[in-house]
Amino acid sequence: MTAEIVNLNKVRKARERANRERDAQENRIKYGQTKPERNLFEARTRKWQGDLDASRRQSDDDDDTGPSNAS
Repeated sequence: MTAEIVNLNKVRKARERANRERDAQENRIKYGQTKPERNLFEARTRKWQGDLDASRRQSDDDDDTGPSNAS
């Protein structure tokens, strides 16, 4: 009738580890995005940035109305 010796510190740490993993899983579900969603967002962002850069007006250095050329 001998009881099995259990290291209480290991049991406590294992329980805490399981709780942290459970919380992390809940947060991934609640706040996370799937990989395809992230890829789609990044692709749209790159396209929008490219469209914005393509429509940007080029400044002329020969412009006489600028403050640096007012003499």
